Amino acid sequence: MVDEKRPLRSRQWYGGNSKSAFMHRSWMKNQGMPDDAFDGRPIIGICNTWSEMTPCNAHLRGLAERVKFGVYEAGGFPVEFPVLSPSESQTRPTAMLYRNLAAMDVEESIRCYPIDGIVLMAGCDKTTPALVMGAASCDIPTILVSGGPMLNGVVKGERVGSGTAVFRWVEELKAGTMTESDFLAAEAGHSRSAGSCMTMGTASTMAAMVEALGLGLFQNAAIPAVDARRNQLAQLAGRRIVDLVREDVKMSRILTREAFENAIRVNAAIGGSTNAVLHLIAIARRIGVDLTLDDWDRLGRSVPTIVDLMPSGRFLMEDFYYAGGLPAVMRALAEHDLLHRDALCVAGRTVGEQVADAEVWSREVIREWSNPLRAEGGIAVLRGNLAPRGAVLKPSAASPELFKHRGRAVVFSSIEDYHARINDPDLDVDERSILVLQNCGPKGYPGMAEVGNMGLPKKLLEKGVRDMIRISDARMSGTAYGTVILHVAPEAAEGGPLAFVRTGDWIEVDIDARRLHLDVNADELARRAAGFTPQVPPISSGYQHIYRTHVEQADLGCDFDFANMSRELSLQRVSH
Repeated sequence: MVDEKRPLRSRQWYGGNSKSAFMHRSWMKNQGMPDDAFDGRPIIGICNTWSEMTPCNAHLRGLAERVKFGVYEAGGFPVEFPVLSPSESQTRPTAMLYRNLAAMDVEESIRCYPIDGIVLMAGCDKTTPALVMGAASCDIPTILVSGGPMLNGVVKGERVGSGTAVFRWVEELKAGTMTESDFLAAEAGHSRSAGSCMTMGTASTMAAMVEALGLGLFQNAAIPAVDARRNQLAQLAGRRIVDLVREDVKMSRILTREAFENAIRVNAAIGGSTNAVLHLIAIARRIGVDLTLDDWDRLGRSVPTIVDLMPSGRFLMEDFYYAGGLPAVMRALAEHDLLHRDALCVAGRTVGEQVADAEVWSREVIREWSNPLRAEGGIAVLRGNLAPRGAVLKPSAASPELFKHRGRAVVFSSIEDYHARINDPDLDVDERSILVLQNCGPKGYPGMAEVGNMGLPKKLLEKGVRDMIRISDARMSGTAYGTVILHVAPEAAEGGPLAFVRTGDWIEVDIDARRLHLDVNADELARRAAGFTPQVPPISSGYQHIYRTHVEQADLGCDFDFANMSRELSLQRVSH
C-alpha cells in the first residue's frame, strides 16, 4: 500500500527553502531540469556499469535510456550515475579482485546521493554481484536489469559458446588438431553481438540468480541483449521501481531466506556457475541472511539439471529464451515442491504467481524432469583434511568416471610455476594424476583468479586425454568444464592444508561421499606446516593492501571483513 505521508529520502536534499535545498536544486537545474522535477516525485538512481572496457556492458548506456522512459512514465525523476565496472575479459589480474571495490562504490553512491530507489544496470560476471552487494547494504527499493546474453556463437556452421569453445580450441591447438589460422578465424564468430557470454557461465548464471531471487523482472535472465524485448523489460523496470518506492518495498522484503533457497535450487536446475556460491553467500551476509556452503550442498543435491546448456550441455542462452527461459524452469521446480512459491518478486507478485503460466517450447533445451541432463545437479561441497572449511565442484560439468578416484599429486606452487612446467615433456604426470595448484586464492593471487581449470599437459592431450581431476584454491570461469575442485578453504596463502601438499602425495576424491582426503598423516602435515611463510606476490597498490588485509575466505563469500564486522553493522539501513 502506498504511504502518502511517508517522506521520501530525497526530500532531505530537495525539500524546503533552506540554503542547502536551494543549492542542491540549483545545480541540478544546470542540466535543464524543470522546477517540478523537485516537487516530491520519487528520485530514481540508475546505477550503470556501462563501459567500453567492459565489452559485455558496452550497450548498457542505451538500455539505461529505456529505464528512464519508464521512470518518467510512472511519474518519477531518473538520474543516472556510473560506478566501477570490472571486466572479466579485460581486467588484470582478475575482475574478482575488484568486485568488492565496485560494491563499495555502489554502496557509498547510494548513501551519499538523494535517491529514493535504484535500478542496477549490470551484465559482466562481477558487475551483477557487486551491484547487488552494495545495494543490499543500503536496503532501499531496488530492481536489477541485466544486459542480456549475446546471440549464439557460430563458427563454420557450428554452434559455439563464448568462453566454453575457447577452452576446447586452445587444447586442440596444443594437441595439433586445429590450425592456428582456424583458431584466429574463430574469434569473430565466438562473440558476434552485444551482450554477455551466451553460455551458462557466470554472467548468465548471475542474471538467473537475480530473477530467481525476485530482484529482476520476468525473463530478465535470458532475453538476448539485442532483442527488442530487452528494451521493453528495461522500460517496465523503470515504471516498476517508482511503484516500489511509493509502496516502500525495500530490498530486504525481497531477499529473504526463502529467496536464497529458491536461487540455490534454480542454480542446480540450470547447471549454473560455481562462482554463484561465492556471490550469493556475500549478498546474503550483506542483507542479514545466514547462508552457508552446507545450504548449497543440501538444497541443490536433490535437484536434477534439466537445462541442456553449455558448458554442461549442448545449447546456448538464445535457445534457452526461445525454449521458455527461467520461468519454465522455476515452474518445474514449483511442481516438484522445490520452490518457495510465496516469496515476493519486485513485480509485486509472488514467485508462484510469476511462473504459474510459464510454458516449455523445446524439450531438447529444457528437459522433462524424468529425463534430466544430470540426475543430480547442484554444487557438491567436499570436505576433509585437505579442505576443512570446504571446497566446491560442479558435478554437471565433471566426468562421471572420475567421481571416485585416487591419484598421485602433481603440485604447482603458483600459476607461474604451472605455466613454466605443465608442457615439459619430462613432467612426471599421467592420466591418473591429480593436478594441484597452490597460492591462487583470495589472498594468494590476490583476488582468486579463474585459473583453477588448469589446461592439461600437452603430452596427455596428444594421447587423447581430455579431463583430469584438478584441485586448487582458485576459481574457474563459469563457461569452463571438467572435474575441477575449487575454492579450497582455507587457502594455501592462509596456511590451509593445501599449502602442504607435495608432489607424490596420494589424494582421494569421492564426490558422492563429499570427501576430499590427503593421504598424509597429521604428524607429517604438522611438520610441513612448521615455520610456514605465505607465498604471495608483492602488493602493487593501496587497494591491493586493503584487499589482502581484509578479504575473507571463499566459504564466507570473499567479502571484506569490515563489510560484515557485526550483524548490527551489516544491517544498518539508509534512513537519512
